[in-house]
Amino acid sequence: MGADEVHGVARQRFDVADAAPLLLDPQGVVTGWTSGARRLLAYPASEAVGRKLADLLAAEDAERVPDLVERCRRDGGWTGLLTARRRDGHPVKVAARITSAEEAHGGSRWLMLLSELADAPGWDMSRTVLEQMAACAPVGIAIVDTDLRFVWSNAALEQFGGGPAARRLGLRFADVQPGMDGQAVEAQMRHVLETGEAVVGYEHVGHVRSAPLRETAHMLSFTRLEDDRGHPIGVYYTVVDMTDRHRARQRLALLDRAGESIGRSLDLMRTAQELADVAVPGLADFVTVDLLESVLRGAEPAPGPLADSEEPVELRRAGYRSVQDLAEAVIEIGEVVAFRAGTPPFRCLATGRSWRAERLDPLTRDWTTDTPSGRRATFQELGLHSVMTVPIRSRGITLGITTFYRRQDREFFDEEDLRLAEDLVARAAVCVDNARRYTRERDAALVLQRSLLPHRLPEQDAVEVAACYRPADELTGLGGDWYDLIPLSGARVALVVGEVPGHGIDAAAAMGQLRTAVRTLAALDLPPEEVLAHLDDLVARSAREEGADPGTVGSAGTPGVGSGCLYVVYDPVDGGCSMAAAGHPAPAVVMPDRSVVFVDLPQGPPLGVGGPPFEAVELPLAEGCTLALHTDGLLARGETWAVDAGRERLRRALEEQEGPLESYCRSVVDALVPARPYDDVALLMARTKRLGTGQVAAWELPSDPAVVADARRTATRQLAHWGLEELAFTTELVVSELVTNAIRYATGSIRLRLIRERALVCEVLDGGATAPHLRHPRATDEGGRGLLLVSQLTQRWGTRFVPEGKIIWAEQALTDLPE
Repeated sequence: MGADEVHGVARQRFDVADAAPLLLDPQGVVTGWTSGARRLLAYPASEAVGRKLADLLAAEDAERVPDLVERCRRDGGWTGLLTARRRDGHPVKVAARITSAEEAHGGSRWLMLLSELADAPGWDMSRTVLEQMAACAPVGIAIVDTDLRFVWSNAALEQFGGGPAARRLGLRFADVQPGMDGQAVEAQMRHVLETGEAVVGYEHVGHVRSAPLRETAHMLSFTRLEDDRGHPIGVYYTVVDMTDRHRARQRLALLDRAGESIGRSLDLMRTAQELADVAVPGLADFVTVDLLESVLRGAEPAPGPLADSEEPVELRRAGYRSVQDLAEAVIEIGEVVAFRAGTPPFRCLATGRSWRAERLDPLTRDWTTDTPSGRRATFQELGLHSVMTVPIRSRGITLGITTFYRRQDREFFDEEDLRLAEDLVARAAVCVDNARRYTRERDAALVLQRSLLPHRLPEQDAVEVAACYRPADELTGLGGDWYDLIPLSGARVALVVGEVPGHGIDAAAAMGQLRTAVRTLAALDLPPEEVLAHLDDLVARSAREEGADPGTVGSAGTPGVGSGCLYVVYDPVDGGCSMAAAGHPAPAVVMPDRSVVFVDLPQGPPLGVGGPPFEAVELPLAEGCTLALHTDGLLARGETWAVDAGRERLRRALEEQEGPLESYCRSVVDALVPARPYDDVALLMARTKRLGTGQVAAWELPSDPAVVADARRTATRQLAHWGLEELAFTTELVVSELVTNAIRYATGSIRLRLIRERALVCEVLDGGATAPHLRHPRATDEGGRGLLLVSQLTQRWGTRFVPEGKIIWAEQALTDLPE
């Protein structure tokens, strides 16, 4: 293609004055060659026309030709940089532009314009142009020599402090920026000079001389400058102000810490202190958190802001934190703080809106009515100069206020700080309100639990007893495990330990129902297996009344189903002990020689689920044996645990611990139970006692009416021997009526027994199987008044069945007798 033809091709916004044109067909083959192309690449037209464009390019660009051809077809052209290959093989860098060229006869070709970069205008810029670019750049730029002294800087660097460029010459970084850590910055410069490694994105936080109270953040990048021989001649660095970004990161980090730190417990005072701890020193130098008295009690404050009043409003200090001691201003945690009417904290409580003072009047005294020191300090004396007060509000209710102060060596609070404080307090307010509501529910639950578990175990002479209870639910302190000691007739006692599935208030309520039922059944003087049978019937019946399947353990709405219970009866007269279990671990027995054995007790089914009848075992216990009745939480070590391994741990703990029974009980629990129990834990320990031979007197009587008088005289002599003559009249009447009743209605021999313990017990054993009942005779009846008299003259009376028959007993109190 000739030069005239090339000049006839339409130009599309490309100046060809300094370019070498050539033509390509749609497949990228050269179809036209010009003298300019010959001068650039040294190929004659005869050798160039017909060659593929890829043959004229370096290998790495030759591979790109198919992609370039496709892009030209798609986009209508292409512009970029290529490396061409001259006829002698030398590479030459060129700028290339490919555009569509339409021919007169309607064909289509591509016009390619090549311009050598070395000669292209605009690629080699003069020093003047470069200086203009550096001097006018909005980024701070400076050059220091190998001694780290300024040799040049642009005008933009002045915004970061240090004065104009002329004043910097010959000085070092620390000389012109005393508020910033010059040593750290110069350490980066030395590293770049020594290694040649560029440092990009180095962040530096400090204070500039123009704003000494304002913390600033800058991002610096350092590059080594070298001469033509590669020797270092200095460092070129740039500075970008990133204070806003830095402060935004700080705010986000503070909110993140708040999310992690505030509300870790449901304790109101701790939550308030966590709010103060998070805010210092990241946001403020001194923070106080004050809550309304009603909030700390868990009560519901009045909705909406507090009404204005002329009287001071009293709150209670719930948290504070300071970067230094402010003894004159600090009111201790838990003390009352009263804010005077009209003060900013008072208005904040009244309106429910935040308040900020960028600059406090230094001569203003603090806003409280008084301080522990007896005087109110001025803000100048306290060194405080900026303040924010933010109400603690949740669900439209004002719970208290949080006040943030800054000292005189920090910048004033601005609107961004206030928004951050409001976000921080809003997050804490939810936690405070949750803690308040939890406090109310927990207090109510604890009142319930205190009414369900024994405040103290009854005094009696059968056993020395101690108990320890630890719930798995550390938040509510409530669980389903329980224990009890119930005095029975004849100086005997019942020891009970049980557990209800689950935790919390539902389990505690179910536990209370079972404990009440056990006490009621115990009053009937039934054997252990019968007590559990009646208790099992009661739980199953309750489940059926709730419309649930009694056999389903833990069914919703079936309190007590699946519960366990161990019922033990101990007789201090002969040391006899009987027990039965419903889905509950057997007790351990610590012998007087400190060896430990576990009772071989048949395991009955849990309460309410159905199954075979309960079985009881009887065993004698020597005086000084210690029964350890426990729930399975004492043995648990996670969700799954082996009974044998748990028993072995309990054995070792019982053998290794020692001391008085109360501390012995706690030590065993401490040794076996982790800080956070896997399950509720109850341990009831009872050390057996025996009544002395001088405390029990028994006589066998024939079934003869004549023996009644002898029985009265015998009982009277025994009372005289015990020094209980004051009870002789009543005792004679009781013995007469009970023995007469046995002779009249029973068969076989009769046994009279007197027991002197905390009460005087009179028992009459006969072989009858029918329980007597109290009658209310008419005035004309000749009999039927015996048991009525007994019930009127004694503290309590009753009947219990034994294998030999039945025992009718009556008790008279000894505590009212004169010493």
